[in-house]
Amino acid sequence: MAEAAGVREVGWLDCAGGGQVVVDGAYAYIGHIDAPNGTTIVDVEDPKRPRIVAEISIPHGLHSHKVRAQNGIMVVNREHHGKPPEGMNPGRGGLVIYDITNPRVPRQLRHWECDGNGVHRFTFDGRYAYISPQIEGFVGNIVMILDLKDPSNPEEVGRWWMPGQWMAGGETPSWKGHAHRCHHPIRRGDRLYTSYWHGGFVILDISDMSKPRFVSGLDWSPPFPWPTHSAVPVERPINGRRYMLVADEDVMPLDVALAPQMSAFIWMVDITDETRPVPVGSFQVEGVEGKENPQMTGCHQPVETIEGDEVPAAWFSQGLRILDIRNPHAIREVAHYIPDSKSGKRVCSNDVYVDKRGLIYLIDRWRGLHILEHV
Repeated sequence: MAEAAGVREVGWLDCAGGGQVVVDGAYAYIGHIDAPNGTTIVDVEDPKRPRIVAEISIPHGLHSHKVRAQNGIMVVNREHHGKPPEGMNPGRGGLVIYDITNPRVPRQLRHWECDGNGVHRFTFDGRYAYISPQIEGFVGNIVMILDLKDPSNPEEVGRWWMPGQWMAGGETPSWKGHAHRCHHPIRRGDRLYTSYWHGGFVILDISDMSKPRFVSGLDWSPPFPWPTHSAVPVERPINGRRYMLVADEDVMPLDVALAPQMSAFIWMVDITDETRPVPVGSFQVEGVEGKENPQMTGCHQPVETIEGDEVPAAWFSQGLRILDIRNPHAIREVAHYIPDSKSGKRVCSNDVYVDKRGLIYLIDRWRGLHILEHV
């Protein structure tokens, strides 16, 4: 039986596991983890009876685990993932752009290609895409802004990288491998709040998109073992001050000895003076601390738009957690939902989204979409 407190299940969709779910209008869009499942479009007008209306498959050796939909356009990533069958070339990574004027009949407009593994995470505001591609000459993913005014012909507007990434330009990284790389840019106004994996997070000024400018950053790994997954600004001030929730992800630790004893968690960071971000609070699910845990026990990510005092967060094997952030120094849980495992594996709540009706969409990494409401 599912474990729930303050959360009620409204609907359930049996589908392949996903990395992301977003809702635009009456449709939910799911980016899947494993090929051949690429992207699924679901009619959720009646949330009690979600219905698949379109499916896009991809070759083995790639995945399209991230998706955005807005303004009649759907954008999905293509990233190398797993091994393709012997002798098969899955093609290059990047972004694929679709016309979804009719979401039931998505029509491909362009496959924008890039180097290396392709694009990992990105956001899209209906005009610009803020992406994390691998580009020749750089080590690890960088920040890039694409203009999709003409979605059939995306144009690069600007790029930014952490000093040390541009090896072709003579820079030398101070870290090993791809430890410092762009993971997830989120735009608010003329700022990009960007997680940078084991490089922490950076705040970028994009008032001139052609020349993103570093405002500040903070990196706490080490001493903490986990990479930074997302940096999400809180939309409205709390007690006259501005804050950001920063989620570390419970995967790929720098310190494998410390990691089982300290599962990843969420931080509250004061950005009232954005040139000097200051951590002031944190939250971990009760019962996780004090024992050794396998990876994907702790935090993954909160919702990417934080408008109110209560924030849903996907917490891997701990399911959905709804956090009250009214006291930034003492975040507390007010509700939770741990679904039954439908995959034969541990529950792995990978992404969460809240639609305009207040319904919560929780996608499991291995199988199934839950549609929930906070009661």
